[in-house]
Parts: sequence; structure tokens; C-alpha cells
Amino acid sequence: MWKKIVMGVLLVLSAVAGFGVAKVQSTMDNTLNQINRDKSSALKDVDLSDIKVESDNDIVNILLIGNDKRTEKVSGFRSDGLTDAMMIATMDKKHNTLKLTTLMRDTLVEVTKAEQIRKLNSASNYGGIKNLYKTIAKNFNIKLDGYAMVDFNAFKDVVNAVGGVEVEVTDTEARYLSCTNYIRKKKNRHLKVGKQTLNGDQALGWCRIRKGKDKIGEPVVTANGLMDDYGRTWRQRTLINAIFEKMKKLAWSEWIDIANVALANVQTDLTNKEIMGYMYDVLTMGTTDIYQLQIPMNGYFRYGDKLEFPNSEGDSLVPTNGISSTFDTSTNAKIMKQFVFKYDGKGKFEFKDPNKSSSAN
Repeated sequence: MWKKIVMGVLLVLSAVAGFGVAKVQSTMDNTLNQINRDKSSALKDVDLSDIKVESDNDIVNILLIGNDKRTEKVSGFRSDGLTDAMMIATMDKKHNTLKLTTLMRDTLVEVTKAEQIRKLNSASNYGGIKNLYKTIAKNFNIKLDGYAMVDFNAFKDVVNAVGGVEVEVTDTEARYLSCTNYIRKKKNRHLKVGKQTLNGDQALGWCRIRKGKDKIGEPVVTANGLMDDYGRTWRQRTLINAIFEKMKKLAWSEWIDIANVALANVQTDLTNKEIMGYMYDVLTMGTTDIYQLQIPMNGYFRYGDKLEFPNSEGDSLVPTNGISSTFDTSTNAKIMKQFVFKYDGKGKFEFKDPNKSSSAN
């Protein structure tokens, strides 16, 4: 399904860097050398000359990709996996904030190379991570400084390495997980209702819930009432925060141990020097709060289906400008621009919509 536990992995490494300098430089290099590096997918080599993108030297944006690649054989599953979770992790040194933007996988976009309106998570099928980046740039006008991709195993390993994470499980979630294979090991499928500590296998299954009904026919909802992919991305962000909270309490040597467990399942185009630099910057910012945004934003999308969009492969989220029902990614691009480059973390983020402002005058 994903595992943007990448965010957790990057934050893990951030704490390690705090103890850095010469004493642990060698240890850090050995740890970071376990990461898989694919030079052919480096984002810096993507040609964006025909696309206008926003960037700022004091703001770093890293694409976090959760790939649902698994080692076990599953009927109908692609061996190379799908980009089932996509987030942009922002380190904003201008406003001293950390931000996380979720890109909904079912969002319709103009997929580059395919030259069709399709779901965002299909973009990598037409040119790998590079085409995913170009598609994001074309539709949302943002420059990315690198990427990190993890799979199921990395997620489970990190959760287990921190001793599990505490979440609140609803009655519908518990019933749903008891009768599906989202939790791979049957012995782990019997969750109770309420707050509890989940191991890696259970946490992965909980985060994979996307849509459906439990065994008595009730819709599966989160503790705050979200359903479908909105519920799933909320679970993912909740897990990231829960992991981060546990990691903040660990000794640096334990962070190294966790990194050693997880990094073999991480792929990135970032160098050791770049990672160390970003980690140091995060630490010197002195903040651990993560502000979050979801794209498309509520009020700026509608639901679509395959009859309307033949290449969408099922139900989809159609970005709009909030006034017309016409497919339009430009307003969500403006929302992302305001959040990533302008939002200072003071008060709740509110999009200043020029369309609605002008229409009200």
C-alpha cells in the first residue's frame, strides 16, 4: 500500500545527526550506505523547462513515496508495486516549520507521457518516479528537491523497532480487520476496540483500510469519523506522528539501531551529504510540530467515475476550482503554494481563494 514511514525514517535520521560531528560521522555513513540509490531516477535530471514551478532556497521539499511492493505472492498484485502513498515533506527554514502534504492517490491529473487524465498513482507506470515527479510538477507547479521511497517491510520494521505504536481502533475497523487479509498474519487479526499498541503487521493492516464495510454491513470509519481514502490517509499521518513521538524519547544509539533495520528497504536519490545536511537543519530549527495538508482540499474537488473519465480505472477525486464542477488542478496548485511557501504555522491554515473572494464582491 505505501509506506511513507519514509517520514519516520527521515525523522529517525534527524535525531541521529544531532549527535553527529566527527564522532559519529563514520557510523552515520555506514548506516546511510545501506540505502538503495538509483541514479537513473534522480529528480534533478527531470526536464521541467516547459513547466513553471515554484521553489525557494530556504524551503526544501522531498517527495515521500509508499510503494506497496511485497515479497509474498498475492493474486493480481504487480511485483514492482504501486505508488499507493504520496506525500511532500517540507522543511521550511523561512518560517521555521515542518509540513506534510498528502497527495490523494485517486486524484485525477494530467499524466505526462500518457497525455491523458488519469489517477495520480498511475503516473509512475509511464516512466517511473521521474514521470511521477513531472506529473506533480505539471499539475501542482512545485519543484521537488529529492525523493525517498519505502515498501511494506520498511514500515513494519520501524514500527516493531520502536516497540509498536498506540492508536485508537474503532469497532468497525476491528471487525473489518478480523475478516480481511489486510493484517497478513492471522494470529494478529483480533484487535480490540479502543486505544491499544499495534505491532508492525497490525499497524500496516490498519493503515491499509481504504473503503468497505465490516462483517455486519456498517461502513468502516476512523475514530474521528472519516471513511474511504480520507480515512486511510488520516491513519497514515496518525501513525507517522505516533512513531515520531516515540522516537523523540529514544537515545541516539537506539535511533541508529532503528535506521540500520529500516534503511535497506528505502530507495532515494539523495546523497549521504544531503541527508546529513537536511537532518542537521531539522534539528537546528528546534521544532517537532508537523503541519498537515491534504490535496485535493475539501471544497475543491468532487467525485468522478469511469463513465465520465474512461482512463480513471474506477471512482476518482476530480480537482475543481471550488465554483465549477469542471476538472481543474490549478486551484489546488495555488492551495499547495500557499501552504508550502507562505504558511507560517500560526493559526489554522486557511486558503485565501481569489476566485471566491472576487465572486463575493
